[in-house]
Amino acid sequence: MKKVMISLNSIDKVKSFVNTISKFDSDFDLISGRYVIDAKSIMGIFSLDLSQPIELTIHAEDDAEILEAVKPYMV
Repeated sequence: MKKVMISLNSIDKVKSFVNTISKFDSDFDLISGRYVIDAKSIMGIFSLDLSQPIELTIHAEDDAEILEAVKPYMV
């Protein structure tokens, strides 16, 4: 399990992010305050406060490829 901070401050970034991580079979959570949502859910992401960086939790054994894919969103 790996945790990184990401920024999704535009609609295009959210769509691109969901398309990117949906290619992986692993589970992803986004944590904002006391809310935890499935990172593959566009509707869930839009329920969060996107003005601040969000914590992405990656539930995968080998996360090197995933980290490379989400690098454009990391802060």
